[in-house]
Amino acid sequence: MHTGDGLPVQTPPKTRPIKRHHTTRYYVHRVHESLTTRVSKILCSIFLGLLLVIGVVIFIVWLSLRPHRPRFHIRDFSVPGLNQVSGIDNAVITFNVTARNANQNIGIYYDSMVGSVYFEDQRIGSTPLLFPFYQEPKNTTVVYGTFSGATLTVDSQRWTDFRNALAKGSVIFRLELTSTIRFKISRWKSKRHHAHADCAIGVGQDGLILAVSKDKRCPTYFT
Repeated sequence: MHTGDGLPVQTPPKTRPIKRHHTTRYYVHRVHESLTTRVSKILCSIFLGLLLVIGVVIFIVWLSLRPHRPRFHIRDFSVPGLNQVSGIDNAVITFNVTARNANQNIGIYYDSMVGSVYFEDQRIGSTPLLFPFYQEPKNTTVVYGTFSGATLTVDSQRWTDFRNALAKGSVIFRLELTSTIRFKISRWKSKRHHAHADCAIGVGQDGLILAVSKDKRCPTYFT
């Protein structure tokens, strides 16, 4: 190139990038870092995998050992002489309920059980049921009960209320079973729980349980 005065212009020489020569120690260090990173990732993956497996195992064990509450079904309920004015002279209520332990590997200790019968949310009878007993897993126990005499508080007015309800089609009673229970897993026993089974029962003109109420499962809850 030339300037306007005709003098040549010198072009600066091109700079070449400087090549860095790394030592053997540098490459060894880089390889060591790479291996450490890979090993760390592998160890983290193994650790997370083990945590996942352990979590799944614990969840499965928890599901298999988690106690299920007893299942109660009303099988029979009767009030003889309900459609008779003089029925109050020998008033009696009888029933039977099944208590089912549906657990696979868990037994149930029944320390006590009390049956109470209600009409329009007023308790009209109460009586102890069964002696303390142990119920094996996958086992069903039949609970029989009778309310009469001192365990049944029904006066002439209450009997009239029964008959008035019966004139409309049926009488609705409520049977409540209150149990003190403990769960048994191998040699371990749980603390005491209070289980309540609440059975709504319809009784017809003949004083017997209606078909719609027979074999019905009773809702159960703990307190």
